[in-house]
Amino acid sequence: MSTRREFIAGAAATAAIATGKPFQAPASSSANPATTLWYSQEAKQWLEALPLGNGNQGAMIFGGVTTERLALSDSTAWSGAPNEHSVNQEAKAHIAEIRQLLFDGKYVEATQLSRKYIAGRATNFGTNLPLPDVLIDFESPSHPITDYRRTLTLHDAVAEVSFRSGGQSHSREAFASHAHRLIAYRIAHPSSFRVHFAASQLPFTAHTEGNRLVLLGRAVETKHSDGKSGVDFEIHVEVITQDGHTERNTNGITVKEARTATILIAIATSFRGNDPNAACRQTLTAARSLSYEKLKEAHIADYAPLFRRMSFRLGNDPNANKPTDMRISNVKKGASDPGLHALFFQFGRYLTIAGSRADSHLPLALQGIWNDGLAAAMGWTDDFHLDINTEQNYWAAEVCNLSECQAPLFRFLEFLRSAGQKPAREMYDAPGWIAHTVTNPWGYTAPGDVGWGNFPVAGIWLSLQLWEHYRFTNDKMFLRQTAFPIFRDAAEFFLAYMATEPTHGWLVTGPSESPENAFKDPRGGNASESMMPTVDRVMTFALFDICEQTCKVLNFDMPLAERVKTAKAKLPPLQIGSHGQLQEWLHDVEDAYPNHRHTSHLTSLYPESQVDVRTTPALAHAAEITIQRRVAAPDWEQTEWGRANFMAFYARLLKGDESVHYLNDLLSHATGNNLLTFSQGGVAGAEQNIFAIDGNTGGTAAMAEMLMQSQRGEIELLPALPDAWPDGEVRGLCARGGYTVDIAWQNGALIHAAIRSRFPEAIPVRYRDSVKSFNITANETLRLRPTMFK
Repeated sequence: MSTRREFIAGAAATAAIATGKPFQAPASSSANPATTLWYSQEAKQWLEALPLGNGNQGAMIFGGVTTERLALSDSTAWSGAPNEHSVNQEAKAHIAEIRQLLFDGKYVEATQLSRKYIAGRATNFGTNLPLPDVLIDFESPSHPITDYRRTLTLHDAVAEVSFRSGGQSHSREAFASHAHRLIAYRIAHPSSFRVHFAASQLPFTAHTEGNRLVLLGRAVETKHSDGKSGVDFEIHVEVITQDGHTERNTNGITVKEARTATILIAIATSFRGNDPNAACRQTLTAARSLSYEKLKEAHIADYAPLFRRMSFRLGNDPNANKPTDMRISNVKKGASDPGLHALFFQFGRYLTIAGSRADSHLPLALQGIWNDGLAAAMGWTDDFHLDINTEQNYWAAEVCNLSECQAPLFRFLEFLRSAGQKPAREMYDAPGWIAHTVTNPWGYTAPGDVGWGNFPVAGIWLSLQLWEHYRFTNDKMFLRQTAFPIFRDAAEFFLAYMATEPTHGWLVTGPSESPENAFKDPRGGNASESMMPTVDRVMTFALFDICEQTCKVLNFDMPLAERVKTAKAKLPPLQIGSHGQLQEWLHDVEDAYPNHRHTSHLTSLYPESQVDVRTTPALAHAAEITIQRRVAAPDWEQTEWGRANFMAFYARLLKGDESVHYLNDLLSHATGNNLLTFSQGGVAGAEQNIFAIDGNTGGTAAMAEMLMQSQRGEIELLPALPDAWPDGEVRGLCARGGYTVDIAWQNGALIHAAIRSRFPEAIPVRYRDSVKSFNITANETLRLRPTMFK
């Protein structure tokens, strides 16, 4: 990718793309309304607070006038422990019996037997847990509050609160520093206040050490573990004041009449043998030697180069000066707000950076690194879901110029490769590795409960992110050293594990589920288990194809290339069912739940491209019918990630207006006032709205697909541009092959584009129905105008 990454804003962006000259937007918050969330009142609930994150620790800032609440979290604050007995030891003896039942069409019986012999033992599985809040109690203002403003500026990752009372200005700001691994909160006006910890469901003790408040706790719970297992954690809060008087007791630190104050928060856990006490002390010792201004400067210098690699503007935004919650409310009422769309796009990139840095301990979980306490209390937990959610968390990373943010996911895949050898060996008597529907930091890779948890291709799906990283970067060393061992060992497993279907001689997986759906057994009843549901075919085809291509690219292990090539030829085809839909199962059975939230077979359309509107139009039409049938079913289970999926599906179908429809639907029905997406109450057993980051990240990725696509070996400009976005510019999108792409358009038509490449080569570029090949020189810019496509 190019090293020329300028931050573009407003009309100057168009000029910059046209001339090739770099443009840098002003650094002040007020100059960048296109990257600012703002509100005219404090947050009353979690889905109104503003998220900060440094890749490991998170904080939700509520912006209270009299009480500021900082809801803290840490990606490694997990309950549970490793479980050496998670695999059902009876599975190996009964796999062949279950398969025969499925081949005989006895699906209900096979499902019942699978429930008995396949389901894993998730003892001490655990969950990520919210940490105790830090509260800052201020003296109540003696005069009415006016001019209240609460903001989050995405371009520098700083949250601010300002207001006036009795003629006096008050201002506070906060940031989560990756550079110094802490959360900083600044009170920039004369104040008296008290800092203390809120009550928590987690056991903890607190004490003071000078100007430092120290909390020692343990991440334990009883819903997903034994109530005893979990990491230790510490939170150290240091209060640094200019003038004023400080009082300390076990309940907190009270400050009287300080001119300014800085509150530094360090969080650490005992995850992987870390010493949380030493880590917190080291963090604060290093930070204390710097002024607040220097800490902030280092934070912005560390964060901003990542965020400012891309810009996105949709016309002149007439709503930029309206509060963000008002804009969301107006969209709910049917208003068009492209500027809010652009803000939502950049917010997804912001969350990716804030939640997943190159050195983060863990990848983004269901709630990223933040935690509202609600997912942790559900049966599905705040864990790593491998049947859509964790993958979706990283779909935006490569195309949105945040490649290194995938690094923690890649390390986690190496961990799963090791942990997944146990179920491969003990369940299936096969080499290599496997992971199923859910996993945790403790290495759980066995199936979950049958009905939702038996998904043997989950590890392949997650591993596709490795292949995408290679396709976007052409990094052959990464392919050889990191990606190939994971793909090779997965291929070894599936080559040994798969069975031959007796009627057609197809090579098939099973028993397996199409997440998390069921079908009607023609003999009566509903069943979840079958041989080779379509999503399994999509993933095994991808795995074998990747291994074949990798061996050829690296000129390495050609015997494996031949084996996977032979196996790939024996996979069943993608099929169209009696309703004209893309079949979800190997046989054309009826849905048990026509309104189901999952459409896992459409992974063939996105993120894979085995179904393509240009190369396989009949299958693409069948995929669209699948979507239409889901939505038309009574009580369609609408989810945040499902809407993001539909955005991406329609982008691949080149129907941008439909993509925008689901974007507005996502904003209207599954997005909080703070722009965080949520799983709606009433779906998957939830009684209330529960934050889930996948709608944000998946939605951002889908919007990128609307603007540019590169999955079929060509760069396509504005493939699914909707009528709602007549004018705009985007700069810094990444395309497969090592390209960075800038595009500007007016009245729905291309004005000009710029493509930069790391490598000298010819690249096909498509605009509408015309494809032209252009020679491009490494590290130089190819400038394109619409007349060049005639």
